[in-house]
Amino acid sequence: MTTMTENASGLREFKMPDVGEGLTEAEILKWYVRIGDQVTDGQVVCEVETAKAAVELPIPYDGVVRELRFPEGTTVDVGQVIIAVEVAGAAAPAGSAAPAGATVPAGATAPAEASAPAQETVTEEPKTEGRKPVLVGYGVSVSSTKRRPRKGTEVPTQAPEPLLAASAIQAELNGHGHSVSAAARPLAKPPVRKLAKDLGVDLATIVPSHPDGIITRDDVHAAVAPPAPAAPAVRAPEPAGRATPAAPVQITAPVPSYDTARETRIPVKGVRRATAAAMVGSAFTAPHVTEFVTVDVTRTMKLVEELKQDKDLAGLRVNPLLLIAKALLVAIKRHPDVNASWDEASQEIVLKHYVNLGIAAATPRGLLVPNIKDAHAKTLPQLAESLGELVATAREGKTSPAAMQGGTVTITNVGVFGVDTGTPILNPGEAAILAVGAIKLQPWVHKGKVKPRQVTTLALSFDHRLVDGELGSKVLADVAAVLEQPKRLITWS
Repeated sequence: MTTMTENASGLREFKMPDVGEGLTEAEILKWYVRIGDQVTDGQVVCEVETAKAAVELPIPYDGVVRELRFPEGTTVDVGQVIIAVEVAGAAAPAGSAAPAGATVPAGATAPAEASAPAQETVTEEPKTEGRKPVLVGYGVSVSSTKRRPRKGTEVPTQAPEPLLAASAIQAELNGHGHSVSAAARPLAKPPVRKLAKDLGVDLATIVPSHPDGIITRDDVHAAVAPPAPAAPAVRAPEPAGRATPAAPVQITAPVPSYDTARETRIPVKGVRRATAAAMVGSAFTAPHVTEFVTVDVTRTMKLVEELKQDKDLAGLRVNPLLLIAKALLVAIKRHPDVNASWDEASQEIVLKHYVNLGIAAATPRGLLVPNIKDAHAKTLPQLAESLGELVATAREGKTSPAAMQGGTVTITNVGVFGVDTGTPILNPGEAAILAVGAIKLQPWVHKGKVKPRQVTTLALSFDHRLVDGELGSKVLADVAAVLEQPKRLITWS
């Protein structure tokens, strides 16, 4: 989709792009530029979070920042203008660093010479002559500010789109006013919009109680309150021959209140919301089965220490997860039917002839499951390099949406938290997930004697529509066998 437009004054408007293949919105996490800053083609101007990942957005041209349309923390629809840049060579009005209608997000400051005129909201008179496209494929969209009619008033069906001044956006952030949006939408302050979004209420369906047509918190709570039961009408004695209708009794539902001193409420959005929805969908769509095996991995741990000294693996991340991943790839090669997915629409089982190995990673933004593309074709050093890059990128919050798509099977290492094992939920679209428990010294019968050995417990969850008990058991047993005798990495490959 087109992500930028240019008007006759030399301002180019950069729109929120679709950074996640079909996503409809993204939250602005951080602005890296301010009004008046010089930017160059390819420079990152902000970081946004979608339902899949945090992504940095580069600006596609050179110029000077003149408008930042939304403050940090705002969720913006794909296609909305988020920043306007005066392209190189276009003259700015003398004596000002930013247009009077420029908007300033929270935390951003305009140059000193622009601060004085920015104290007032300036609305320009509509121009009678329409703007024309400048480049082929980059037209000027016609916006409409049509809104729901207020009580007793008429609203014109078409009006020019004014820009908010700095004072107007600050008033909105402080809860003292409302903004003018390019799209028609009900009037409500940002906290009220957030409340409606959390409660799943469409503001367009609410009739505002405020005289100015502004929707309040009480209006939103009233919209989700259960309908009041009809109370029996109580009639007073009436004079003979005359009937007076009784007025119905109105019962107002109590507005829920929260103890903010004892509770903290965190909005569920972005990656965490998408992960929650995916896990619920997976848990109640795919019939899960989980099997367990406890295995002596002493020889694998010794091999890990030897590989750390190998010059062919110098500088690479070598740990037990590397050999566990290799063991799972060997098991999949021996039992390829486990590497499949269920196509509900066509009622088909899709066998994958490649392995995109997912690694579950806990990050500050929630659970991410990026995957190593074509892991089945990688050598041990290549797999080690890919694992290192994947984990580092996830911890920094830089995992791209593409890195989390197309996975075929997943490993989740709960052992790093000191947990023995678990019953993992399948990543949507996959047939199996392997959970690895903590590796620790335990008494173990070895060569007829009880000795302290390095022991762990593996758990394999699988979709019983695709994987029956026999296949699932064989895959789990093979992983355990390789970790118990790692020389099978050679004999079974």
